[in-house]
Amino acid sequence: MATKREYRIDFTRAVLNNILKRKKPDEMLKAAKKNGLKKTLNAFDLIMLGIGVVIGSGIFAVVGVAAAGGQESIGAGPALSVSMIIATIACVFSALCYCEFATMLPVAGGAYIYTYATLGEFMALMVGWVLVLEYGIGFIAVSCAWSNHFVQFMRGFEGKIPAILTNPPVWLISDYRTAASQLGDSIANVPSLFGIPICINLPAILIILLITWIVKRGTKDSTIMASIMVAVKLLVIGIFLVVGAFYVKPENWTPFAPNGFDGILMGAFIIFFAYIGFDALATTAEECKNPQKDLPIGIIGSLLITTIVYISVALVLTGMQPTCGAACGMEVPQGFLKAPMAYVMMMVHQDWVAGFISVGSLAGLTSVLLVLLMACTRIVYAMSRDNFFPPIFRKLHRKTRTPNVITYVIAGISILGVIGLDLNVAAELCNFGTFTSFVIICVAVLILRKIDPNRHRPFKVPFSPWFPLAGILCCGVLMVFSMRTLTTSAILFPLWLGLGALYYFHYGYKKNRKKEAKLLAIKMKAIEKTRAKESKNNG
Repeated sequence: MATKREYRIDFTRAVLNNILKRKKPDEMLKAAKKNGLKKTLNAFDLIMLGIGVVIGSGIFAVVGVAAAGGQESIGAGPALSVSMIIATIACVFSALCYCEFATMLPVAGGAYIYTYATLGEFMALMVGWVLVLEYGIGFIAVSCAWSNHFVQFMRGFEGKIPAILTNPPVWLISDYRTAASQLGDSIANVPSLFGIPICINLPAILIILLITWIVKRGTKDSTIMASIMVAVKLLVIGIFLVVGAFYVKPENWTPFAPNGFDGILMGAFIIFFAYIGFDALATTAEECKNPQKDLPIGIIGSLLITTIVYISVALVLTGMQPTCGAACGMEVPQGFLKAPMAYVMMMVHQDWVAGFISVGSLAGLTSVLLVLLMACTRIVYAMSRDNFFPPIFRKLHRKTRTPNVITYVIAGISILGVIGLDLNVAAELCNFGTFTSFVIICVAVLILRKIDPNRHRPFKVPFSPWFPLAGILCCGVLMVFSMRTLTTSAILFPLWLGLGALYYFHYGYKKNRKKEAKLLAIKMKAIEKTRAKESKNNG
């Protein structure tokens, strides 16, 4: 009879085997082929989706904070263009790893699926959990940014439409934390419910509802809408660069790096939020007509185009507005931190350009919201298919073949999120999630090269293992460095990981063991039936 010690050892060994259990790539491909998403995307669609999600959130929203600094961070100043180059380099290594996986495993789920094939069940859940944070919180952050730009746009109609639309009360366009910081003691005058001040970001809530309606109509309709938005915002950015070049003052570029290399690295961490999106293309792999060819074109192509645009905008923006901030004893206007491109144009009395930029900002941020919501729903759909979320989340619409139930659920959670989470903290949390998934993807490429070297790889990361190792180093350094100065997000992110681990052991682990037991019972019943039939024939 086994002793208690032997029982504990056997139990521990069984648990470890289960949490490290990998899912075979061939099984993933078979499941996706049997009951997968509708294939509608080509290379052009992917590039449009990539540009649509990458150009927007950063260049229209957080670029001001990356340049001048925020409440918990220092800025890069005019050296923002260097920060962008560092962020791009960190992205390129990870992007190449995404290309290798996406062409080899064109299945919905992106980094979550790739982790399941290499690091096992527990790490797959944790990566999926992080990706839900990345895309879900990113969706909330960009909704808040969209609200800021919408309010700025409406102010241009002051005197022509009702004042409630051009200058709404702070409690109607902000979360509680932002409203409290702006109103001070006057927060007591805000309408309340059961003694709790009512602070809701109404424009953000309305855009979430609109995006949800578009996404539920299907992937192709969402892509067409994103392409229209991309065309509008690229036109607007072009106008900004041409007009803004005439107002650049070279003296604003000195000191070039007012906060030294620390400011440049922090700027790279913050502006990394602007690059979130190319990895979202990997989550649409199952919906690509020719993923082996089109996904690398979409991922690398969108990353290169957006990098050129970003650096150009950074040079013009920092040349028009001094951004050395506290390092020079200078206070940076709030308007620059919230809507930098529109603000600098208003300062040089180019209101017509500022108006165009406001329209372009709204278009750009709308396309970002479309892709982020699509990506988040695909991650949850893939995790539900693996029993990490309830079965109803993998239910597809009969006509559009899109996961509508989870789309509605994420929209509802996002509406609650915009009430209690401000833009800066949301962007920082999103970055932590992105860096974590990028590091794990680089690790996963190296592992799969070792455990399954003969698998056909339509695209291979060049100079392996050096490029994946470089991706791990770049992302790891930026994430660790940022934790030295960030407080709120640096605490919330580990808490999110802890919740993910608890969720796995209380739901995901149990569900997968029950499924395995059920499959084993079905298999044993089939074997017994076969044996009984053979015994009857022999008798």
